[in-house]
Amino acid sequence: MMPHFSIGDLSKKSGIKITTIRYYEGIGLLPVPERSQGGRRIYAQDDVRQALFIRHARELGFEIEDIRSLLALLKNPKQPCKDADLIAQKHLERINSHIASLEALREELTTMLQQCPGHESKDCQVIKTLADHSSCLHDKHG
Repeated sequence: MMPHFSIGDLSKKSGIKITTIRYYEGIGLLPVPERSQGGRRIYAQDDVRQALFIRHARELGFEIEDIRSLLALLKNPKQPCKDADLIAQKHLERINSHIASLEALREELTTMLQQCPGHESKDCQVIKTLADHSSCLHDKHG
């Protein structure tokens, strides 16, 4: 007989909050579980593995639709690996773009702070820069 788990057990084993498990079921990321005669959700070991996969993918920043596609590949092991690689490459490009934006923000804030004389707010470069976007180093932030 295969072990069965309650939603609380699944939450503990996967590190995913119960409300998030229900959300993932609602959007089809986790399968809707069987129910006991008393109406309680019953999960199997495969559900634990899938929940752990989802949690790890979320920790790495993958979007829900990407995780859905990766789960489909997981369930179809004969599919080409290039599909997973393309998803990961697209995600890496988003991360690199985000890093570039953060670096620009860091440069902007560093410059503001370096130019601030630190006396009164009327002379504060941070206040002046926030009030006048033309004094920024970059046109767009974030």
